[in-house]
Amino acid sequence: MRLMILGSGTSYGIPVIGCQCAVCQSSDLRDRRMRSSLYIQGARGELAVIDTGPEFRLQAVGAGITALDGVFLTHSHADHLHGLDDVRPLCRERPLSVYGNRQTLEDLRDRFSYVFKETQKGGGKPRIITREAGEPVVIGALVFTPIPVKHGALDILGWKIREAGNREAVYLTDTSMIPEPSFGLIGQPEVAIIGGLRALEHETHFSFQQALEAGARLKARRIYLTHICHDHSHREIAAFCRRFCVQFKGACPAEVVEPVWDGQIIS
Repeated sequence: MRLMILGSGTSYGIPVIGCQCAVCQSSDLRDRRMRSSLYIQGARGELAVIDTGPEFRLQAVGAGITALDGVFLTHSHADHLHGLDDVRPLCRERPLSVYGNRQTLEDLRDRFSYVFKETQKGGGKPRIITREAGEPVVIGALVFTPIPVKHGALDILGWKIREAGNREAVYLTDTSMIPEPSFGLIGQPEVAIIGGLRALEHETHFSFQQALEAGARLKARRIYLTHICHDHSHREIAAFCRRFCVQFKGACPAEVVEPVWDGQIIS
């Protein structure tokens, strides 16, 4: 299984429009963060993405995406959904299944209402089938398990991806709390990619510390931070992760603890 970080930023993206801060003006390409999204490639050719934000077309072209077997949504905020129309070239031959919880799919059908209406010939629109995610979804040798988490007051989904041979990864963006039953669903993944907005705590997102603590509790071998704002450079966040490992030595078994960057491959 091969994972590619299509985007690692927050709803603004980085650089933020009109912002002159050091991170937004940084020459380090790891500080350029498109809206958060993950591309999954299975060993048998399975292809899927988690979330289709406003830059999905650019992300898909950059990653060389030419087909998809499924789209998995975490929630319906614009930075995770509003690039959905750009899957059109990927569903000409067959409809594309889009998975999410009930509220996410209701919002999708409202905002993309034209997709589900009769239109004139030549009216381009994606051929999608919305599917409420209650049980694990099997695509070839990949199994996608919906993980209920909280995003402030909102009930959203994370996704656990398991490949034959028990290789597992979990993707938990925009998370502020993981309910106890969800820890059981997640188990002990090899890779945990968790949203960590910034060093300061936030009402609807994990801070760096909270995200890393969640990854340590999951006993993930590799813990990565994503959905990062412009308060901190990649170098600064990497230093925070190193300090965390020293502070929690023995309690955090992870071999890798670091922020992700756009285009990073995790295999």
